[in-house]
Amino acid sequence: MPGVLPEGEPVPRDGSLPATARRAVGARGFGVYVHVPFCASRCGYCDFNTYTAAELGGGASRETYADSVLAELALAARVLGDSPPPRVDTVFVGGGTPTLLPADDLARILDGIDRVWGLATDAEVTTEANPESVSPESLKTLRAAGYTRISLGMQSAAPGVLAVLDRRHSAGRATAAALEARDAGFEHVNLDLIYGTPGETADDFAASLAQVVDAGVDHVSAYALIVEDGTRLAARMRRGELPYPSDDVAADRYLAAEAALGAAGFSWYEVSNWARSAAAAACRHNLLYWTGADWWGLGPGAHSHVGGVRWWNVKHPSAYAARLAEGASPALARERLSPEEQHMEDVMLRVRLASGLPLDVLDEPGRAGAERARDAGLLDAGAYARGLVVLTLRGRLLADAVVRDLLP
Repeated sequence: MPGVLPEGEPVPRDGSLPATARRAVGARGFGVYVHVPFCASRCGYCDFNTYTAAELGGGASRETYADSVLAELALAARVLGDSPPPRVDTVFVGGGTPTLLPADDLARILDGIDRVWGLATDAEVTTEANPESVSPESLKTLRAAGYTRISLGMQSAAPGVLAVLDRRHSAGRATAAALEARDAGFEHVNLDLIYGTPGETADDFAASLAQVVDAGVDHVSAYALIVEDGTRLAARMRRGELPYPSDDVAADRYLAAEAALGAAGFSWYEVSNWARSAAAAACRHNLLYWTGADWWGLGPGAHSHVGGVRWWNVKHPSAYAARLAEGASPALARERLSPEEQHMEDVMLRVRLASGLPLDVLDEPGRAGAERARDAGLLDAGAYARGLVVLTLRGRLLADAVVRDLLP
């Protein structure tokens, strides 16, 4: 989840969960997230839990990583024991750069998940990838192994923007990889964009959107650049080498994305995500997060949520591998979400969805805030009349302000 996590409470060595948490595992859906913490190099804007070869140190390697993940999976099966999920609806392999692992290792991890809990017959199985880390051959191997969806980090079509972001791929490689993925049999292909990078022009972003549309993908994610403390990009901005992002420019870029993607047949289903068909092409794994379902996160730094209990693993791959080698849970700490915290997160996340948030979920002050937001043109009046909180285009630009009004 976004924001700074609390210190949390200790996790038993065996990772056991309270019976109340295990009672209805997967009742609202169940997914598995697999974190692959390896990158060939670190992008200047990235503060994710990732490591280059030089940063890994001893006790962890790409070659043995799949075995560590499978060891945590075996532990997870013991923890859930006689209350396993009825099925795995979604699997999402993220990073890092998951496709730095051999495709056969990614296939082995997926097979392990299927053997332990069973994949639903229509399970969505996604891997993230950097465009330069896949080939037609590796994509065919992944598709044959059961991966149904791939998410490629394009970020921009402008060479200058890619250079500022410290991306390794060439300007046309992301769309070429998208076409290779389609040729390999991937029906669902996503391209990620970042907008508002210093030096990016309106024409740069328009060209990026045009390339995305021409690539024939069925899903696009577009995010405003966020400058995170501790990153190389933040340091450059503090030194005055680059200007800080502009909120006004970010708003203009978002409107440009909505216009271009809407004209090409995409519809928004979450503030930063568009799909050609929300029913078929929306990322079901992310929807699982946004609607309060359960998931188990495998890998260093991965977060999990089961029955109102959320926990997070140790971050460094060496520490992660060492704990599992000792037969211990790699979980660092956990928290039990109170009903009030669950309500707050439910509102924060579901209000960002085109499907909306039922008005009756809100308390009286929240409903008053929703009425004010409707009157200000931030909520769709027709949806409001049907008992739903749904953002207008202007409301999407001011989504955080709307949430604050719904959670007074």
